[in-house]
Amino acid sequence: MFKNIIPTLIPLLALSLPADAAPQKASTRDLGYTEYYLKEFEAEVRRAQGSANTMFRNKNEALRRIQALMKAYPEDPAVLALYERARAALMMSKGDYQPISPAMVAYLNNEKQLREQYARLSRDKWQQLLQGRDILPKVFPAVDPLKNTPETSPVDKSIVLTDVKYPDNQFVGGTGEYIVVGKPSTGFYFVNISGREWLGPYEAIKRFRREVDGSLGESLNFTVLGKVSSPVMEIPGNRRMNMAWGWVVEPEALYIDGRIVATFDTADARGGSYVEEDKVADIKESWYTEKDVPQDATPERVMEIFLAAIKEKNYELYRKCINPDRYKTETAESLLRYHWDLHQERLHGEYVHAVFSDTKITVAKGHDDKNDLENFFLDDAQRNQLTNMLGEKVEYATVQSRAFDANGKQVGVKHAHKLIRKGGGRWYVDDYAIRF
Repeated sequence: MFKNIIPTLIPLLALSLPADAAPQKASTRDLGYTEYYLKEFEAEVRRAQGSANTMFRNKNEALRRIQALMKAYPEDPAVLALYERARAALMMSKGDYQPISPAMVAYLNNEKQLREQYARLSRDKWQQLLQGRDILPKVFPAVDPLKNTPETSPVDKSIVLTDVKYPDNQFVGGTGEYIVVGKPSTGFYFVNISGREWLGPYEAIKRFRREVDGSLGESLNFTVLGKVSSPVMEIPGNRRMNMAWGWVVEPEALYIDGRIVATFDTADARGGSYVEEDKVADIKESWYTEKDVPQDATPERVMEIFLAAIKEKNYELYRKCINPDRYKTETAESLLRYHWDLHQERLHGEYVHAVFSDTKITVAKGHDDKNDLENFFLDDAQRNQLTNMLGEKVEYATVQSRAFDANGKQVGVKHAHKLIRKGGGRWYVDDYAIRF
């Protein structure tokens, strides 16, 4: 009897025993709301284009919801899928990354060595300039021009003025343009910047910044070697003070301590030069990784050469990369140099490298012989007719750049650069002012 009952009870006992509970799953509602915020976060990350400097409005909400679901339903495949997507989006939100090789920052090391070399040359040159001069032994307090005597007069004596700030302390007065040095309690000197004695050395300093030391800014602090010429009454700058007497100083040499010295020279067509300026080009020649723009260079390749020219301070190559129509006048040439200086500042303070991609080419004028759709309907005679009729072909290319700092982190978003090609020639950078 029991033998017949036991087989019958086994299935019933199996049903009554607590089986392993199936993994709980998140509700469709919770999954839907969470995915909504995750999608918004992912869209924000895509719009950031690899930049980390972006506020993501939906990031925290998406991550909080997914974290809560993971704790409550750790085995739910749908929750795990959201978790993996969130991980990927979170990493992308921190910014794109590019390994920085030694070659990418070689320009910084080369420039550092060149700066150190010219700092040594400048220290020696400055000492040479001071030798054998009747230098005013005491600069401050300045001799009061109203109480001056032949014995105390500083006129025609050489003077070394420190802390000459330009353009900070520059002003235009009634008798000329000056940089004021001093204060009411100690007297004033007015460094004359109206003439070539200032402009020659100052332009040389600007060339030094352009050719050697891109870290020099616009606001500079000089030590000036000059000669005292005469007393003059001026209102020193934009300060709230009355007119004051001071001594005019005609500059002969400008020195940025630890950097460079430049001198006035009437025999130099440029009006002045910095120490051993004529040797810079030969020194830098060994740096250059790019020396010309190949005729068949693609738009991306032209941009790579353009970047290398700026990094390596090869101004002539920089100029060769740019559409010649963009610098036909002196004003345009000046603008070219202005943006060169801006590029130098960025490559010394914001980023060290850039990569280029996503080239798109369009035909702005002339027959598009690459348009397969239209050319399918045209025979050779018709194509030749259109080529002759529509004139020289003008093409534009846009290339996207992404810049990276010394740590390899992307800086900002992508930037579009426009290049131009005429008549099937080579590509030129057209909007050279765009940052990388």
